Order: sequence, then C-alpha cells, then structure tokens
Amino acid sequence: MTRHIRHAAVFSCLLLLALLVNAARVQVVQSPAYDDNPANRRADIARYGAPRGDILVDGAPVTGSRDTGEQLRYERTYRDGPLYAPVTGFSSQRYGTTLLEHSEDGVLSGADPALSAFPLIDGVTRARPPGGQVVTTVNRRAQRAAYEGLGGRKGAVAAVEPSTGRVLALVSTPSYDPAALSGNGGAVRRAWARLNTDPDQPMLNRAVRQTYPPGSTFKVVTAAAALDAGIVNDLDAPTDSPAPYTLPGTTTSLTNEGSGCEDAPLRAAFEWSCNTVFAKLGVRVGVRNMVASAEAFGFNDPGVRIPFAVVPSTFDKAVDQAQLALSAIGQYNTRATPLQMAMVAAAVANGGQVRTPYLVERTTRRGGMTVSTAGSRPARQAMHPSTALRLKELMRDVVREGTGTNAAIPGAVVGGKTGTAQHGVGNSGTPYAWFISWAQGERDIEPRVAVAVVVEDSSLDRGDITGGDVAAPIARGVMEAVLTS
Repeated sequence: MTRHIRHAAVFSCLLLLALLVNAARVQVVQSPAYDDNPANRRADIARYGAPRGDILVDGAPVTGSRDTGEQLRYERTYRDGPLYAPVTGFSSQRYGTTLLEHSEDGVLSGADPALSAFPLIDGVTRARPPGGQVVTTVNRRAQRAAYEGLGGRKGAVAAVEPSTGRVLALVSTPSYDPAALSGNGGAVRRAWARLNTDPDQPMLNRAVRQTYPPGSTFKVVTAAAALDAGIVNDLDAPTDSPAPYTLPGTTTSLTNEGSGCEDAPLRAAFEWSCNTVFAKLGVRVGVRNMVASAEAFGFNDPGVRIPFAVVPSTFDKAVDQAQLALSAIGQYNTRATPLQMAMVAAAVANGGQVRTPYLVERTTRRGGMTVSTAGSRPARQAMHPSTALRLKELMRDVVREGTGTNAAIPGAVVGGKTGTAQHGVGNSGTPYAWFISWAQGERDIEPRVAVAVVVEDSSLDRGDITGGDVAAPIARGVMEAVLTS
C-alpha cells in the first residue's frame, strides 16, 4: 500500500511540474504571440483604463481624457484642437497615434519605465504608472497669431528661436479637430473617411510634412554661398548680370518681375529680388559649392526629428548649368518645408549657426518631477559669421525699403526675404507666396524669433500674389506675438 501511495505522490508531482512548465511556456515563450493576437484586448483595455498624460503649451494642457464608462474607458480630448493639431497629432482608439501623441506615446500612456518609482517591481507585476506630461516649446500667442493670420487659407507657418532651435509655432491650415478621431465608434470611422477624402488634406502637416519650391526666399542660401566663396566681396559693386539672362546651354531667357536688375549690385538685387542676378551667381558658385551651402543649412538631411520626423528639404545634386541657375532661385527641383526655411532665417539671425530644431522642452511625471529634458543641441555652421552679418544687413534692407515692408514692426529690428514660387505644368498653378524673417526687440541683445510663412492659395489675382503682400503680414503678427510675450 505504501508503495502505491508513493507512486501516486510521484505521479502527482510530475503532473504539477508539467503544469508549471506549461504555464511558464505560455507566460514566457508564447506571451508575445498572445499579446499580438488581435483577439486579445487586454493590452487595449489596460492602455485606455487610465487617463492619458497631457501635452502642455505655456504650462497649460491642450489635451485631456474623458471617462466614457465603456470597456476602453478613457478617450482623448483636445482644447483648441485645430489650432494645435500640427503639434499634438491625434490619439485614436481605432487608428493609433500621430505626431507628438505618437513620438511621446511611452510617456503619455505611462508605458515608459522612467515614469515608475519602482521599475523592477512594476516590470514583474505589469503595473502601469500614471501617464506623464510632455512640455512643449510652443508659444501660445505665436501659435494663435499664425493660425489666425492664415485665416483658413491653405498654407503653413513655422517659427523658431534662433539661438536655441526651440520651435515656437507650428501651424498648418486647413486643419481638423483630433477629437473627432479619439474613440472607436461609427462616428470615428465616418470622420476618418471624410478627412482622408477631403481634397484640402486637413490632416497633412504642411509645416513639416510638405515641401514647396521656396522661390526667392532661397536667394538667402545663394547669397550666402556667393559671399562665402568670394564670388561677391562688395555688396554695392555691379554684378555683371544681363537682364534678361539666357540660361546656359539653352535659348531660354530668364526675366525679372521688375526693372533695374541689369548688372544690379547684390544689395539691390536682394532688396528687389532680381532673378537674373541670383541665377547667374548660382552658376558662378558652381554645383559643388551650392550643394555644400544648401546642405549646411539643412537641405538633403533625412534625419531631422523634432521629435517626430520632418520630411527632407532637397537641393538637387545632379544638375546642368541651366538647372543650377533655376535651382539657385528656388525653382527647378529645389524643395523646402516651412520649418527648413525658418531655419535658414534663424541661421542668418544667429551669426551663421543653425541650431537643431526641437519641440519638446521636457517630459515629467504626473506630479511634475522631470523625467527628461531637451538638453543642449548641436549647432552647425551654415556660413561664415561675417557672411551672416552682411546677410542680416541685406534682410533689414528688404523690410526697411524693399519688397518686405509689410513685415516692419515699430521699435524692433526686422529682417526678411520675400518669395513667389511658380509651380505646376508650365507654371500654371497659383503661385505660392513666401516670406521668411527674423526679429529683435529694442531691448533684446539678439534676435528672438525666426519665421517662415507659405500661403498656397490666395484670393488675389495671379499677378498680384507676392510674398510681401500675402505672407509678410502673417509673419509680422507671429513676430510681434513673440516679442511681446
């Protein structure tokens, strides 16, 4: 009898051991497969079982969470959703996350181990700390000035602090309300379908995810390349530039919008945006030096993140001389995001240095304890400091007495450059109106803001669309908002 009991006990132990081994196999080996199984909603239930952390602008949240009482309990809410959509993106129970909601999801959802006071214990128990907060660099007044300045027209605004790279405004219109996508019901599906079929593409972040021909605003880069290369030494010396200018190797004549550009000095050519002068300068600088200068400003860089990805601005490396001439005036294959052109203006304002742009100042726990900070950002020398000084002078002239007078701010030093970019088959599209600028208050020791504005459509007649008339007033509003903050 004792022998039978012993055999039964051993068999029971083996069964128990088998159960433990199988449980360990399920928990350790097969756990990822179960976690990724679409039928397993435990992860979603846990993810939406607590309020999401907030995104802050000027210390105040522009996001929130609403208790629905359903299985996926909390869904995202937004304050001034269309205003901040190019910054926040959306957080949807059905369609996932975008922009800051995506790049900072670990902090906002509470999944980032850095939020936990006891990460090892929480890792074992799978407990999730409360979602943290993301503190942005955005200036509330500048953001609203940009949004209201565009007034629903298709376009975008980017503003940065030249000395640091902090993104002060990021606006894209037409916009949308991210709250329409927060839940998972039929209304969300209908909103998704409507937004994705809208020909105006309201979910496209034009400030960082759309490139445009920069037109004459790119002449800042061409001027920097010519000054750095020693092609131009005297801003007031004639440039030996015919008007019209026959593109090299072709019979095509390049003309100017106005008169007085023949042999114009760089100062006058910049002030009145002479295409012929800058096209010939680009050819004289050469492909290698033009590419090097453009890339020093940030063109052709696929790795820009703020922290979400920014599409690369491009300057074609494989061009003939005629194509180079057009590229040098911001046409042909030259393409730029508004953020990139804000960086160009910022480089001039910052003594020739380009600071890496960033949108997140710091992340914190729910109680405010700092988890991470932006820290110091690397700088890249886009041009010689002496070149930057001369370009600041040229940009001031544009606002003081040239094509950018609509950007002038009483009591402040403002520099700018207008642009009107042609596009479409045979340049048949409505021209894009550009303006890039920087501003320094009368009590400031250095420029405090650099701005880029692009407007895709305008109510004006085609011949009346200029960056100075359409885009410069918007830039002025943004700069005033920063200088008075």
